[in-house]
Amino acid sequence: MTTVRTERADGDGLEPRVIVGAAIIEGRRVLAAARARPPETAGKWEFPGGKVEPGESEGAALVRECSEELGVLVEVGDRVGPAVPVGQGRAVLKVYAAQLVHGEPRALEHAELRWLTVDELADVPWLPADVPIVAALRPLIG
Repeated sequence: MTTVRTERADGDGLEPRVIVGAAIIEGRRVLAAARARPPETAGKWEFPGGKVEPGESEGAALVRECSEELGVLVEVGDRVGPAVPVGQGRAVLKVYAAQLVHGEPRALEHAELRWLTVDELADVPWLPADVPIVAALRPLIG
């Protein structure tokens, strides 16, 4: 994942780039995605999502990313867990609960997708940034 620092609007230094993720919940399961690339993170699991573009809200970015990565339309809900610093503080990951509105998720940019129950959350090797989110998800799907 490449991260970029952006100037704050007030010109007062730099702030981290925001990366959003979707914890797509269906019943008592959440969708997890195995990264296909880059090589150093391939095979690690995450919540689908990506970078918020300049002028884009976090919710709009998440809807766009889910369309691009999974071919689905989602409705974005509340944030899950803490904002997690990534890339030595150059970015911050914010994960939101989401529900499918239209479409069946397809692995368009990931190696694999898997629906996980609360008992299966520990069955996949999560990226370190997603681990605190997994812990916060347990009460939502369990």
